[in-house]
Amino acid sequence: MKPSHLILDRDGVLNREARGGGWILSPAQWRWLPGARTALRRLRRAGVRVSVTTNQSCIGRGLATTHEIDAVHRQMKDECLEAGGRIDAVFVCPHAPGDGCDCRKPRPGLIVQALSAAGLEAGASLLVGDDRRDLEAGLAAGVRVALVRTGKGERTAADLPTAGIPIYDNLLAAVSALLGEASDSVSPE
Repeated sequence: MKPSHLILDRDGVLNREARGGGWILSPAQWRWLPGARTALRRLRRAGVRVSVTTNQSCIGRGLATTHEIDAVHRQMKDECLEAGGRIDAVFVCPHAPGDGCDCRKPRPGLIVQALSAAGLEAGASLLVGDDRRDLEAGLAAGVRVALVRTGKGERTAADLPTAGIPIYDNLLAAVSALLGEASDSVSPE
């Protein structure tokens, strides 16, 4: 069943993760993963709403400001739009791991925010992530989930105890399968 709403993790799903396990702190550090913009363009053409949910503890740790991370997201959305896609909303958990918030994945707060903003029921949405915490957050919010092997996904797939979670090589392969399209019909950027 084609979802009406895709909820995407950011790092490792849309963009290459920062070297050394750090954070993307400026627009200059942003690097799209191959095929991600093609996937977003296909979603826009299919009328699927796209939300991005991301833990950004770099803010809570004092390594970046909300303004700096917002600049990264503005560039992400602008480049997506230039490629023919669209990201409808971005939801950020700015808290450090020990802050005890309800929005830091694996807690479902960001997913619930995305559902509320989209005005859709959980059953109309699908979360695509590369980390177990993404999947746990989606499942806790009642959303179907899928894993991509990019980012942390290869390691996550090897340790995934839950059968029945679809696993795709990357976001383009996931979107192609969801929309019933051939994944090689459009060459990824």
